Amino acid sequence: MKKYILFSLICAVACWSNSFAQNPDWINYTNGNDIYVLSDNGNELWIGASQGGLGKLDKTTEEMTFYNSANSGLPHNDVYALAIDGSNIWVGTWGGLAKFDGTDWTVYYTTNSGLPDNRVYALAMDGSNIWIGTYRGGLAKFDNSNWTGYNPSNSGLPDNQVISLAIDESNNKWIATSGGGLTKFDGTNWTVFNESNSGLPHNDVSALAIGGSNIWIGSDGLAKFNGTDWTVYNTSNSDLPDNFVMALAINGSNIWIATYYGGVANFDGTNWTVYDTLNSVLPENECLAIAIDGNDNTWIGSWGLVKFDGINWTIYNSSNSGLPYNRVRAIATDDSDNIWIGTNGGGLAKFDGTNWTVYNTSNSGLPHNLILSLAIDDSDNIWVGTWWGLAKFDGSNWTTYNFWNSGLPDAWVYALAIDGSGNKWIGTWMGGLAVYQEGGVILNIGERPSTKIPSAFSLSQNYPNPFTTSTTIEYELKQPETIRITFFNQFGKQVDVIEESQQKGLNRIVWTPENLSNGIYYFRLQADEQVASGKLVLAW
Repeated sequence: MKKYILFSLICAVACWSNSFAQNPDWINYTNGNDIYVLSDNGNELWIGASQGGLGKLDKTTEEMTFYNSANSGLPHNDVYALAIDGSNIWVGTWGGLAKFDGTDWTVYYTTNSGLPDNRVYALAMDGSNIWIGTYRGGLAKFDNSNWTGYNPSNSGLPDNQVISLAIDESNNKWIATSGGGLTKFDGTNWTVFNESNSGLPHNDVSALAIGGSNIWIGSDGLAKFNGTDWTVYNTSNSDLPDNFVMALAINGSNIWIATYYGGVANFDGTNWTVYDTLNSVLPENECLAIAIDGNDNTWIGSWGLVKFDGINWTIYNSSNSGLPYNRVRAIATDDSDNIWIGTNGGGLAKFDGTNWTVYNTSNSGLPHNLILSLAIDDSDNIWVGTWWGLAKFDGSNWTTYNFWNSGLPDAWVYALAIDGSGNKWIGTWMGGLAVYQEGGVILNIGERPSTKIPSAFSLSQNYPNPFTTSTTIEYELKQPETIRITFFNQFGKQVDVIEESQQKGLNRIVWTPENLSNGIYYFRLQADEQVASGKLVLAW
């Protein structure tokens, strides 16, 4: 049995129906709102959805069968988790745990079993045992006869809200909790990793780079983690010129650090060398990107593009070159020594040393012209993090990932890194860190499926859209929350914000913008440290 959760979170699709639409690239099967979980069992694909119940797709005949609380024993139509045990499928819902053998349903509640909470967020199989992560009741194990419950009172589980589960090849249970970090349980011992007990200087991660066995992390300063030990460098204990680290690049045993206020620094493990406007021709101390090419040249994104060969400096800008925009936020180099440049509103440019090629939303599949991060994989595909999702470009075709067609947790992709196993590590603004690989993620604990982190709310498309004077944003909260909706223009500038305390259930906010011109706007809804985003079109 294989369980697929695209990236790590939710795959949102259009409303389901009993028919399917087909084109040369896609076959779309529908029946509900957000698809929360998929589980593959040979010729059958099981689909759990928000408000849509459970679907079964026969991959041979393409026939869909739908189960919901009205036509089956499914206890609730919000399905958050699935697990397959031989011929049985286990279904975690917002209203209990169900087992379905193809004919009969068995439902477990807090009233008829040892289930600690009816709201089931995560499931994982360990032989004949099923492990159940719940919303507020902690973790449970059920061996089809006996129940064992784990919570902060009787175990090392740090928090009662279990949002995802995975089991590695050594049979360790990896448990992600809300507010309690990540926990490993080997059957006897519990180990918890979080910000307070590790060397990570801050939960906001702005840059990542991997060199050998070390991962370098730009945060509030610079951190190095070798899998065991953390080392933190900042302006107080080193010659790092600024704690606001924007970008990182590895060149042999040296690491180059681009900072927001202090220029760039080179660190060889012992010595620091800093370049700024006072001791070099760097046009600004605000450096947003850095990369190393095959000839050991250092490329720096500032107000313009800067090349440094160790002795000489060359500056490219929109006046003397084909650079489409002077503010450069991201740089990457491919195996052919092409320089890829992500700009702050002019799209993506490729420079081969002579010629410039520009890609933007008008002439390519780029989802947004504001580029935040770049990375290139072993196949020379370029991965582009933008203000509105992630894109992959193979030189001919574009593939776009966003929060409604994938598990990308947030549309603002600020950092990208690709490790030796081909995993794409994706740092987002408010959605945390995600990892993705076509065919499955490979981590040190063995290849395992990733599981979803359920949302504290479900967001619907605003209506009307486009709109002339006002538009309604509709969402459903799982519990009472203080929500914050921030509105941005297409260049990422905040234009409005709404913050209100609201009750559980369906809620609506009407946005009536003032003194804004026609165009595309974006909004970010935040509740309970989780976010979702949407796109609005204002047309007077």
